[in-house]
Amino acid sequence: MPELPEVETMVRGIRPFVEGLVLREVVACPCACRPITLDPAIKVIQRTVTGRTVIAVRRRAKRIVMELDSGSAFVIEPRMTGLMLLENPPNTTHLRLEWRFAPAPGDSTDAAGNSIWFWDQRGLGTVRLYSPEQLAEALSADRIGPDALEMTLADWKRVCTSTDRAIKVVLLDQKQVGGIGNLYASEILHLSRIHPERKASSLTTRERTRMANAVLAVLEEAIRYEGSTLSDGTYRNALNESGSYQNAHKVYDRAGRECFTCGGQTIQRIVQAQRSTFFCVKCQKAPQG
Repeated sequence: MPELPEVETMVRGIRPFVEGLVLREVVACPCACRPITLDPAIKVIQRTVTGRTVIAVRRRAKRIVMELDSGSAFVIEPRMTGLMLLENPPNTTHLRLEWRFAPAPGDSTDAAGNSIWFWDQRGLGTVRLYSPEQLAEALSADRIGPDALEMTLADWKRVCTSTDRAIKVVLLDQKQVGGIGNLYASEILHLSRIHPERKASSLTTRERTRMANAVLAVLEEAIRYEGSTLSDGTYRNALNESGSYQNAHKVYDRAGRECFTCGGQTIQRIVQAQRSTFFCVKCQKAPQG
């Protein structure tokens, strides 16, 4: 489930605690569950990164990038249930990987306490260590579209006018728009007053502008609230605390309930690209024909 706001929250959570620290070791945690994708093998990772310094932690779409002073970088994709944690994992059963750091100069903290973990309940997440060349290719514009928070009106025009696909489906296409997932696509289109089945190419300049503004409004507010923790309780921030943006959802997972915006219709659910879409038929008019 982690999308741009949740991944951004994870990045902001771990960044102050690991930037500038030296990696003492990377350890694969004992886990009897479905294994995550770990590439290369843990022994190769250990030989490559031991003694290297973390110089930056950033986000690229739905990925966490941990850059090392060697030019190599860890790229972590949480996928459905992955979390990056500083402490208090939900359980030890689904711990997958631990990065252990040497204490910073003058730090009296026990070295054993300087760790971050990757936790993943379903085992769909990936952790890859890339060389500088591999990193440039993996994060290139050919593979991942521009970040949703950085797209200009010209970017949105290019994306929308190039396809007749439904706008909700386009928002989920990571090669076109980086970072937006199913939850926030529904919320963005509701705030934009755009029906999710509208052809992207049919949007007017005014509608694209509304949508661009809604992207910023929804994602930035969700980041302020540290993401959405849904009823399954899976998503947690770096301190294993719930996000709170779920309390501000207007349509997502509210099928059959009254629309907060108009108060006159109930929220509907349809399926697009094998994903649930939620919208209000009054606030988001159906496309003609």
